[in-house]
Amino acid sequence: MEINMETISAIALGIGLSASTGFRVFIPLLVAGLASHFGMLPLGESFVWMGSLPALICFGVAAVVEVLAYYIPFVDNLVDSIATPLAVGAGTLLMTSVFPADNEWMKWVLGFVIGGGAAATIQSGSAITRLLSTKFTAGTGNPIVSTGEGVAATGFSLLSLVAPILVAALLIIFIVVILRLVYRKLLKRKSGAN
Repeated sequence: MEINMETISAIALGIGLSASTGFRVFIPLLVAGLASHFGMLPLGESFVWMGSLPALICFGVAAVVEVLAYYIPFVDNLVDSIATPLAVGAGTLLMTSVFPADNEWMKWVLGFVIGGGAAATIQSGSAITRLLSTKFTAGTGNPIVSTGEGVAATGFSLLSLVAPILVAALLIIFIVVILRLVYRKLLKRKSGAN
């Protein structure tokens, strides 16, 4: 695999779309499917189905149900536990679908590591934010968190199509911040236990 600007752009696109699944699982899938359907996003040969009408209907219905579920207090925290493995799967799928490699095995491994990892990190940050919102506002602040996540999933997904390197850079910074916060919290918890 030759590393050129097209390859870097495709990897950045995959990072942007896959990390967006950490905010909402089905919105980035819907955006990628629609972009593929209208010829704006070339997907790998094995992933053309994502732009088909049945897939778009499924992604659309799932996106609406997911968005609405996050507006129901305490159900939103339950949905987070289901969304985490789904986000990893969707992130892996999206990264793999745009990753420019001839070796299918390598595409899936890198799709899982990069795409699934980015999705899991963002999803973890979202879940922690929602738990804190539930704790400090008794759930009344969760609709604000949900709206922000929905806007982030839609905005980053759409922006990934036109400025993938910028979006990937922003999301990588966001992921580093989340990991540092989690690491500090673990250190604080560990030092408090001693």
